[in-house]
Amino acid sequence: MRVLVAGASGVVGHPLVGALRARGHQVSALVRDPSRAPDADEALLADALDRESLLPAVSAARPDVVVHQMTALRLLRDDPAGAFERTARLRTEGTALLVEAARAAGARRLVAQSIAFAAAPAGDPVLDEDAPLYVDAPDPGWAATVRAVAELERQVSSAADLSGLVLRYGTLYGPGTAYARTGGTGQRVLAGKLPLPEGGSGVTSFLHVEDAVTAAVAAVESEATGVLHITDDEPAPAIDWLPHYARVLGAPAPRTVPAAMAPRLLGWFTTHQLTAARGASNDRARTTLGWKPLRPSWRDGLGTR
Repeated sequence: MRVLVAGASGVVGHPLVGALRARGHQVSALVRDPSRAPDADEALLADALDRESLLPAVSAARPDVVVHQMTALRLLRDDPAGAFERTARLRTEGTALLVEAARAAGARRLVAQSIAFAAAPAGDPVLDEDAPLYVDAPDPGWAATVRAVAELERQVSSAADLSGLVLRYGTLYGPGTAYARTGGTGQRVLAGKLPLPEGGSGVTSFLHVEDAVTAAVAAVESEATGVLHITDDEPAPAIDWLPHYARVLGAPAPRTVPAAMAPRLLGWFTTHQLTAARGASNDRARTTLGWKPLRPSWRDGLGTR
């Protein structure tokens, strides 16, 4: 098939281009910065928030399938507020423009990335795709992020004339991610600056980058629609994964702090992740998409690459 990958320079998008080409697809890589373009059959330059540049670029590719992997999270270290603001725009305005462009270009299918850790902290420790999203989170920044995610999922699922599938990735680890040794989280743990709130009961569902890629390839080649959690098989409370991660990195053991102090020390989101977040079940992806993770447990690689 002819496949256009929007966000082809990202942590998932870059290896995805190669994986799709290895499967025999003709792949167009849509990027803003030509110096970051992967080795593709065709590189297309466009700003996904600029209709006048995006629509002609997508039309030129004549894709059968469009893959939405766009975020601005690589800007997190230098401009966290800007990274989240642009990512929210890419998930709302950018998705709307990409849907319009895909339809105008005659594409039949749209696959888009979302996140599997946006559920409201209610109910079982591990939730399926039907659980409500945390759109009313008390932290304004996280509430805005989740609302943008919800809008992306709504647009993809309801796009007329397009077969839409949303992949909710778990917390990514592996090369280029925050959990790589050189990533932001890795560096915090190495410096002993990520303490564990008492109890550590927040659950994280991890996903290796390689498994995100295999899921996206399966999604391109599938007819499945809807929303699917793409995570490993072992949702883990913070009290399990954080000390293990520190040991693998060769970092100091995380010190334990009173839960009441955590928001001041860690900020709202990290406190939420470590104390209240729910994990995500991948059962539906296994049955609907016929996908399973090559790394079924975060214990097989978290902190090693």
